[in-house]
Amino acid sequence: MLVSAKEMLQKAKAGHYAVGQFNINNLEWTKAALLAAEECKSPIILGVSEGAGKYMTGYKTVVGMVNGMLEEMKPTVPVALHLDHGSYEGCMKCIEAGFSSIMFDGSHYPIEENIAKTKELVSICAEKGMSLEAEVGSIGGEEDGVIGAGEVADPKECKAIADLGVTMLAAGIGNIHGKYPENWAGLSFETLDAIQALTGDMPLVLHGGTGIPEDMIKKAINLGVAKINVNTECQLSFAAATREYVEAGKDLQGKGFDPRKLLMPGQEAIKATVIEKMKLFGSAGKA
Repeated sequence: MLVSAKEMLQKAKAGHYAVGQFNINNLEWTKAALLAAEECKSPIILGVSEGAGKYMTGYKTVVGMVNGMLEEMKPTVPVALHLDHGSYEGCMKCIEAGFSSIMFDGSHYPIEENIAKTKELVSICAEKGMSLEAEVGSIGGEEDGVIGAGEVADPKECKAIADLGVTMLAAGIGNIHGKYPENWAGLSFETLDAIQALTGDMPLVLHGGTGIPEDMIKKAINLGVAKINVNTECQLSFAAATREYVEAGKDLQGKGFDPRKLLMPGQEAIKATVIEKMKLFGSAGKA
């Protein structure tokens, strides 16, 4: 059964580790992530961007697939299904479809409007037992066409949003979605420290977990980050394993063209990446 991300993130914050959000794109992705979580005995958040939701024909399809897998695979670890960078409309659709967690990205609105819309979603989520992530200061890089330049959030605005009763807060601290450019300045730990000082026990979220050096990840966790999003890295490992299979001509041998065989190396690669991240974030063995 899907659960809200609230309890797993509060435990992570108190225990100084982070739960990974791994974005899913299809059946292989979801299965690989759930197998990894069970093997690691780690809680997991399955993330779905609005683009991925559309690709999978809609949020109800996603909920149906994930619930079906939970029923068939019977994982013993907590699993949350979370909308990533949701618009207000997207949030409403996911609430209706049966997600257990949503992110409302109001970072592009003036702060007053971000607060008003977040407030409304806080009361709906509380009523339905769902967790809610809010964002202040846009995260750099490209996320489904939304481009930001690795901005740094204003700690006072972070406190204003945190005080509304959201479950977790994503704040820009110089992080970027996708691959990091050569001239990236690194994470602003000063900003993170200032945000943590004002938001207290609130679990903080680090977007753009791909490509941040391990020591920076560990330092961010020590400064209150309890949720780290990983997407690009799984995509890259899936693509590399699939390329290797095809370039070795394995799809031309026997029944190697069978999609179950063709997609298996990629699925295994995603699973290996997820396991590696769970160990790095410290969530392995915490379920």
